[in-house]
Amino acid sequence: MARPFLISFLFPLCIIFLLICGGSTVAALSRDDFPSGFIFGAGTSAYQVEGAAAEDGRKPSIWDAFCHAGKMPDHSNADVAADQYHKYKEDVKLMHETGLDAYRFSIAWPRLIPDGRGEINPKGLQYYNNLINELLSYGIQPHVTLYHFDLPQALQDEYNGLLSTKFIDDFTAYADVCFREFGDRVKNWVTVNEPNVESLGGYDQGAFPPERCSYPFGNCTSGNSTTEPYIVAHHLLLAHSSVVLLYREKYQAEQGGKIGITILAIWFVPATEDPEDIAAARRAVDFHIGWLLHPIVHGTYPAIMRKIAGSRLPLLSKENFEKVKGSFDFIGINHYFTISVKSDPSQLKNKVRDYVRDMAVKISNIVSLDKALFRKYIKGLPVAPWGLSELLEHFKINYGNPPIMIHENGDFEEADSTNPVTINDDFRINYLEQYLEALNLSIRNGSNTQGYFVWSLIDCFEILFGYTNRYGIYGVNFNDTEKTRYTRSSARWYANLLGGKANIKGASRDTHLVKNIALQ
Repeated sequence: MARPFLISFLFPLCIIFLLICGGSTVAALSRDDFPSGFIFGAGTSAYQVEGAAAEDGRKPSIWDAFCHAGKMPDHSNADVAADQYHKYKEDVKLMHETGLDAYRFSIAWPRLIPDGRGEINPKGLQYYNNLINELLSYGIQPHVTLYHFDLPQALQDEYNGLLSTKFIDDFTAYADVCFREFGDRVKNWVTVNEPNVESLGGYDQGAFPPERCSYPFGNCTSGNSTTEPYIVAHHLLLAHSSVVLLYREKYQAEQGGKIGITILAIWFVPATEDPEDIAAARRAVDFHIGWLLHPIVHGTYPAIMRKIAGSRLPLLSKENFEKVKGSFDFIGINHYFTISVKSDPSQLKNKVRDYVRDMAVKISNIVSLDKALFRKYIKGLPVAPWGLSELLEHFKINYGNPPIMIHENGDFEEADSTNPVTINDDFRINYLEQYLEALNLSIRNGSNTQGYFVWSLIDCFEILFGYTNRYGIYGVNFNDTEKTRYTRSSARWYANLLGGKANIKGASRDTHLVKNIALQ
């Protein structure tokens, strides 16, 4: 790319490297180091924390059916989870004590409209009104996700859920209810959380509900891994744009809110300086991030995806092009780690390919899609905040520097059944501190990032690992019938940062922001 881009891209990384590795001491951050109006928060999602799965009119989602069939590694379910349905006031008080500006949560579609369409559940409506009002009573902004994986099982049974265009109309009608009932107080909306994850996990590998895949890409009773991930992502994009159009035409002027979409945004880098590996990393980024962002920013899928997937990738009609392009006020990103890849062109020689093989990359050290092995892999990855810097630069250069909300960022510890309460989580402080330092420098270099949410506020039922992983800055004793909350070191650290009195203890700097091969 042009030299000015290289200078603007590498300059902040060089500054980070010199500050941390050059013998200088990085001053502890405070919220005053970020722009005025920058939002600090923490997040969860409905299925992962609410519990009360069969109470007050809620009906099953596809995740209830999946978990009750014993499909989680620890054979768990979220019937009770962290029981936020009954303990939301306690949790909001924790948010207030931490100094949060905002709480990111999702509305459970099967709690609000149990059959997916039709009658509204008054108890569900009351719960979300109570939660929103409780947040506002403490001056905490509600940032609401409409769809966070928990599709009503009724719609899956009726027409195969996301595989049908009927989903678009039902989702739009559900969103209409949410805007009408909550939009006078909710000013920040996300339509869909991580459509790239749901498409891949549920319809290519079959590792998530509704467990659809085909041989040799997975072991499912039904599905087509070669086409369905692309179809589902396409329908989620059309549903997203339909809801954004509804909000803009019917509600936005009066309610004054903003609306966007949130994607998982892993950053991919080349494992070597070989041009083929550099091209492979760029291709992985286009498949993973461009899959969703290219249509809503530029109106088309990335050229490399159209070339490789061919007719398996749905077309955006002229009508849909006009709806999809520009259908955001902000982009939400969930970012946890950076992965190095090598080129693997042999994948493209297969006559039958799925989304993963279409990427034609090899990820170092991943030899299995087994969840337990994947957990060990991601836990073994180095803390790489420079990956976030490169990711934000990618958004700035390739997508016009849109407003960004970092909706998830955090690190986990593996649960120990003999020790249900863990207080000292210096590893998490170290992780969060380094990522916030990188974010701060990216903003100074022109990134339009406007908010940051830690994942997660409290320990959750995690969709990959059940209760075997703990992400919360506040712990939950899942062995306790009361699901007692307790304060971890990271919660105190975050509270200090947000109060402008950072007092970081035990946050080692054994992993540094180091020079990396840029995608040029």
